[in-house]
Amino acid sequence: MIAGAMLRKFLSLAAVLAAVAACAPVPQPPQLGPDGQPLPRLYRIGQGDETRIQFETLDSVNALREAAGVAPVDLDPRLNAAAATHARDMAVQNRPWHFGSDGSSPIDRVRRVGYEGSFLGETLSETYETEVQTLAAWMEEEPTRDIILDRRARDMGFAWYQEPGGKIWWTLVMGAGTDDGATRTEASLRDRS
Repeated sequence: MIAGAMLRKFLSLAAVLAAVAACAPVPQPPQLGPDGQPLPRLYRIGQGDETRIQFETLDSVNALREAAGVAPVDLDPRLNAAAATHARDMAVQNRPWHFGSDGSSPIDRVRRVGYEGSFLGETLSETYETEVQTLAAWMEEEPTRDIILDRRARDMGFAWYQEPGGKIWWTLVMGAGTDDGATRTEASLRDRS
C-alpha cells in the first residue's frame, strides 16, 4: 500500500514536471544571414557602462600596443569629450566621416575641448557590434591600425553614441600629449585618485 501511494505521487510529480517542461519556451536556433552566419544579437549599452567600456577598451588597446612593442596610452577626459561629441554628431548626420555638421575637423574638436597635445588620428565606426568587435575590425585595416599603434601616441579618447534602434557610432581619438613621460604619469595618477 505504501509503495503504491509513493508510485502514484511519483507519477503525479512526473506528470506535473512534464507539463511544466512542455510550457517552457523551446530554444530557437540562431537566425542565419545570407552568408550562412548567425545574425548578430542587439548589443545594448547601459547607462552605467561608460567607465567599464572605456577602461576595458583602453586595456585592449594597450595590450595590442604592447604586442607591437609600443608604449601604452592613457585615457584623456578631453579626448573622450571630443570623441563623444563627434559620435553623437555622426548619428545626427547619419554618416561615419571625420567632419562635424559645423564643418569641424578632428583637430578642431580636440582643440575645442582644451587638448594641448598633438592630434594623431581618429578612427570611426557605424555598427551594431560591440567595442571589442569594433576594435578588432579597426585592427584589420592598415590605416586605422596605424592610428591605434602610432608610436607617438600617449593619450586616447574613446566614446560612442547608441541610437534607440541599437546602431552605435564609435569614435577613438589618439593624441601625442605635450609633456615628458614623468609629468604625464604624475598627472595620470592625480586624475585617477
